[in-house]
Amino acid sequence: MRAARLLSLVLLLQNRGRLTAGELAEELGVSVRTVYRDIDALSGAGIPVYGDAGHGGGYELLGGYRTRLTGLHAEEAESLFLAGLPGAAADLGLGGVLAAAQLKLTAALPPPLRDRAGRIREQFHLDALGWYREQDSPSALAALADAVWNQRRIHVRYRRWAEPQEIERALDPYGLVLKAGVWYLVAAVDGAVRTYRVSSILRLDVGEDGFERPGGFDLAAHWQDYLTTYDARRLRLQASVRIAPALLSALPDRLDAALVRAVEASAGPPDADGWVTATVQLESVDLAVPTLLSLGADIEVLAPEELRRGIAEAAGAVFNRYRSSDGSGRAEAGALSSSPADRVASSATAARAPKP
Repeated sequence: MRAARLLSLVLLLQNRGRLTAGELAEELGVSVRTVYRDIDALSGAGIPVYGDAGHGGGYELLGGYRTRLTGLHAEEAESLFLAGLPGAAADLGLGGVLAAAQLKLTAALPPPLRDRAGRIREQFHLDALGWYREQDSPSALAALADAVWNQRRIHVRYRRWAEPQEIERALDPYGLVLKAGVWYLVAAVDGAVRTYRVSSILRLDVGEDGFERPGGFDLAAHWQDYLTTYDARRLRLQASVRIAPALLSALPDRLDAALVRAVEASAGPPDADGWVTATVQLESVDLAVPTLLSLGADIEVLAPEELRRGIAEAAGAVFNRYRSSDGSGRAEAGALSSSPADRVASSATAARAPKP
């Protein structure tokens, strides 16, 4: 461990020139006292490192000294493929080896290319996480990555949407995918390749038994096929809707990409009020109601009737919650004396009426 730190210290001085003990300590994640001891050890080993005291002082290598100890270890070379995603590398337990690999790679570059690499790192940054989301960092991820790499069969307890919600599975883990900040496991169960959200794994046991990963399996190609068919599998409810002009222009910010594409592909010409009619595919009535209700009065469901009723019932419940003056949800005297069923029917009838 110390030998790796000493090499990192030399490479830092080689790449960046003069650095203070405090800067070296911050880079290496150690105390300033440890840096002093490491500098003494390097000097004792014949590495020409010297220091200047006072303001503007620090440590540097004498006379352009360069070490040739820049060979990458296997883990460091593997981690370079995650160089654009330091957060993902850290989640997989490769944060330290990624930093060491980048340091060694930088040290091996001639000065002009080293400067160019530094400018690229300063001027371009990849943030793959979507807005309004936090990084998904499941506690089982590092152990799961180790099982994937070493081809060890795993036993998991998993939480899913369908009943029974908690199930146990023996899986052959083929690979891990980071999609919009969320980790997914691609694994085989009983010969079929499935996808599991890592954060939904309640318990993970890595066994001693290995498995044979199919020689022709391509994780990237499999994931692309999965995405291609994903919308077709989940969007099974077809609905006809009318959309106001103001909402139409804002749809990319309000709905997911599949629904926006469906509107763009099916929208007819605007009517006299500028509204367009389109056909969209949704997951189910239960999931579609809150999605469409969140768009307010700028969208109207024409069909199916079940979805219209669901929105009318939800809108009526919201109105009932807020219609009282004291905030208790109790109706004021004489307000909306009709029954909920009558109000839902009236709302649905009004929604079917032609627009003026």
